[in-house]
Amino acid sequence: MPSASTQKDWLAKAREVLDIETRGLAAVRDRLDDSFVRALGIMAGCSGRVVITGLGKSGLVGRKIAATLSSTGTPSFFLHPVEGAHGDLGMIRHEDVIVAISNSGETDELNNILPSLRSLAGHVISLTGGTQSTMARLSDVVIDTSVPCEACPHGLAPTASTTATLAVGDALAVCLIEWKSFALDDFRRFHPGGALGQRLTRKVEELMRSSQLPVVPSGASLGQALEVLNAGRLGCVCVLDAGGHLLGLLTDGDVRRLVCANRLVLDAVIDSVMTASPLHATCGQKAAEVLDIMESRAITVLPVVAPDQTLAGMVHMHDVLGQGRVKFSRS
Repeated sequence: MPSASTQKDWLAKAREVLDIETRGLAAVRDRLDDSFVRALGIMAGCSGRVVITGLGKSGLVGRKIAATLSSTGTPSFFLHPVEGAHGDLGMIRHEDVIVAISNSGETDELNNILPSLRSLAGHVISLTGGTQSTMARLSDVVIDTSVPCEACPHGLAPTASTTATLAVGDALAVCLIEWKSFALDDFRRFHPGGALGQRLTRKVEELMRSSQLPVVPSGASLGQALEVLNAGRLGCVCVLDAGGHLLGLLTDGDVRRLVCANRLVLDAVIDSVMTASPLHATCGQKAAEVLDIMESRAITVLPVVAPDQTLAGMVHMHDVLGQGRVKFSRS
């Protein structure tokens, strides 16, 4: 085990690396211009596939970018430039778009096939730090991914430059999500085997909490409701009639607003301060629909009612996302 002083030295070195990479990201962010928007428009209008190509570390980054694009609604695959030179260019179609990656822009194996790629595909976009390089001259659009320096002390191992390129790829993918209005339901269809995808296809009653729910009867006092609110650890209390039908909801936020308005009267009847006919989920709804409701209304907990409007349970956003039971500490 290194000494305390040695540990501090290595932590300082690690932070220095992260600082260098952060400065690299900031430099690329500040340089983004119309080239990024033009590249985005070309990729959004692509009726074929976005073909990513690069060699070495750039190739590894390219594989990840291709995977991210494909999983978020932009069909994409990775083409190894050496394999491309030996027959794989036959996969390219005129409606495809090429995204070439090289920090220097002078990778021979890549530049050797770019003229062929230009003749086969619709457009060539390059992500490179060499804006005057051979690759840049062979491209229709160039996104400058140069960084002030690498984190490697010798300036040789791709570090800050690959981080910056990967981040630009993420920026393109996320912008394309919004450009194409790629929705949560689309994500679920593309991720049927993932844990999140599986949870989102389940019905809300499979994920909700149905026991020890924070409830009070209509006519209870605000003081009684606050006791249940404090013990329930869900941040809200449901108000039910004698038949168990959902009448209203009192949340932590409601309590704060009552305090700020100097209206917190413990003897007040809960029906006078609750939110009547509150937003709720219904048994049979898919978890994805419920998550959409929560995100659009910026709420984290929803009552779940049966078809006859009786309270069946409550669902927290963490239940939907599979992050385990949420825990609230007592104040």
